[in-house]
Amino acid sequence: MFKRHREILPRLSYPTRLVPAGAEMIEEYIIPNGEKAQVLDGLYPFDPVPALTETMYDLHEEKPFRVGDFRVLRGAAMDMLVSPYYFNSGGTVIDWMPPDFKPGGVLSRRIRGQSASLLTCSLGPRPICH
Repeated sequence: MFKRHREILPRLSYPTRLVPAGAEMIEEYIIPNGEKAQVLDGLYPFDPVPALTETMYDLHEEKPFRVGDFRVLRGAAMDMLVSPYYFNSGGTVIDWMPPDFKPGGVLSRRIRGQSASLLTCSLGPRPICH
């Protein structure tokens, strides 16, 4: 009945292209390689910010990836920092774990600029269907 007002955050200043996301299309920013470190620093919510050359583990895809292969998408009200596997399994920056993270584990990460932390609990690997 009443629509809740959601703040619309500013967009990045890069051009975008439309890419398929299921049955819909979503905007993906086209970020030059030389500017990826700056974009990562601006969007990564935890301390410390990983280097572009580091490897992280995508909790949804259950695979490692190179941080520099990240993508940035424009949602309805904000930019989303996502893994290169986002279109397979939906892994956003909240789902990026250290490379030695084991499914079923727990990780506490400090939110940048705050004294609060985010606790991530993994329920373990996905069951394999045959």
